[in-house]
Amino acid sequence: MEISRPKITGEVKVSLDEFKEVKNIPLYKKALEDFGKEKVTELLEAILGGAILLDSSDIHIEPEEDDVKLRLRIDGILHDATVFDFKAQKTLLSRIKLLSGIKLNVNDRPQDGRFTILIIEKDSKNATNETVIEIRTSTLPSEYGETIVLRILNPKNLIEIEALGLRKDLVEIFKKEIKKPNGMIIVTGPTGSGKTTTLYAVLKRINNPQIKIITIEDPVEYHLEGLSQTQVDAKKGYTFASGLKAIVRQDPDVILIGEIRDLETAEIACQAALTGHLVFSTLHTNDASGAIARLVDLGVRTVSISPAINMVVAQRLPRKVCPKCVKLVLPSSTESKKIKDGLKGVKKEILPKVFFQSKFKIPQAQGCKECNNTGYRKRIGIYETFLVDDEMERFILKNPSIVDMKELAIKKGMVLMRQDGLIKVLEGMTTIEEIERVAGEE
Repeated sequence: MEISRPKITGEVKVSLDEFKEVKNIPLYKKALEDFGKEKVTELLEAILGGAILLDSSDIHIEPEEDDVKLRLRIDGILHDATVFDFKAQKTLLSRIKLLSGIKLNVNDRPQDGRFTILIIEKDSKNATNETVIEIRTSTLPSEYGETIVLRILNPKNLIEIEALGLRKDLVEIFKKEIKKPNGMIIVTGPTGSGKTTTLYAVLKRINNPQIKIITIEDPVEYHLEGLSQTQVDAKKGYTFASGLKAIVRQDPDVILIGEIRDLETAEIACQAALTGHLVFSTLHTNDASGAIARLVDLGVRTVSISPAINMVVAQRLPRKVCPKCVKLVLPSSTESKKIKDGLKGVKKEILPKVFFQSKFKIPQAQGCKECNNTGYRKRIGIYETFLVDDEMERFILKNPSIVDMKELAIKKGMVLMRQDGLIKVLEGMTTIEEIERVAGEE
């Protein structure tokens, strides 16, 4: 029986069955050494296939003085994988450029492109499954040659709201806020903190034939059926601001703006939220309450901000402890104090039952082959949710400081990101060290 294949760019087809033994970085290195003796097309397949099996988000190919280093970003952390000679890198670079639709003869300036690959895999019933995965390419001139970064946009990362790692009370808040017909929901955090994942999870939940959802992104990372997705193109004058002006004339119910970067975009977004549209966007701020100050810094008036915003969510992605090797231990006196002091003021009904026990255990990272000896595998979100109700709306109109807004939000029940992280420590999901790495120390 002939299999109907999705359309792919180029001829890159990767059979994961060939790399099923690749379960950690050392085995990945061995696979690359084996394939490296063959054609470069097969080497590229090995690089991509192994990285996908290891749940890597990015592949870094970096020329250095003596050789070329290949690194994988797994769970937000870069890992050295192997090294190549310059001959292999040159051939890889040409092939990647060709697939990505970028100029082969340009090596003195950055270039961006993308291509798709067809992943072929057999399931437990020996049936063949096919998945198209997009690869976003970035090249950058460096001292010893062009650096390549391949971002793997795996559709399996498109998850449901319940899988984000939200506490039960936050899941209910999310469900309530995304049902509103208008207003703005902003997700904040640094690059790589999972903002896009959260927004796409929300869009998946609300997407239905009765509403029109239009996105403007830079770039479009994942393609969702039923959405109208557009991508900014600065060279052609299609910016977030100009695109948003056009989008509001397309009779949308829901608008996703990839990022608010300037005053014009911010003002149009607020106006859209005030005129019957549900608007989602992102900002780069350290915490949830800082989003208001950021919009004010851009030049948006508080009279536009306060009635437009429904909710701000700040988030980070700490790593989860590896279930294969994790060890539960009694916390030290210092760790116990951090947990007890850090969770002061949090409502009792939100806290895990173990918090009230005289003795409780917390995870300690160990390390094994399954987690590349890191002690961690996969990631989970920690969140801080800033809700704008009538009282907060009136307070924002007074142009308060970030500290004052934060204090009021805490009084109204906001759980800080670090506190959410400590709750997940008590629930056995991650470690204090990991929470302090992504959210800072108190």
